[in-house]
Amino acid sequence: MDNNTIPEEYRPISMWGYFGYEILFSIPIVGFICLIIFAIGAKNVNKKNFARSYFCYTIICFLVFLVALAIVLATGAIESVQTWF
Repeated sequence: MDNNTIPEEYRPISMWGYFGYEILFSIPIVGFICLIIFAIGAKNVNKKNFARSYFCYTIICFLVFLVALAIVLATGAIESVQTWF
């Protein structure tokens, strides 16, 4: 199927497109703003779904970080690391 016959909202994104969006979303503040804009208002369904999945991945990583931080603080591991320095 030719890309010209596919409506704009359903056109597939190339591998380099996904790679570029991955790099864009990795930029600390600007990337997060672009991520939210693409997840809410992107015209292309593939771009919107990718932004939503990357947002879910970011939230999961943040939650894992918070759990790990809580475990480290609760077990007192920070104090034992500070004695090394």
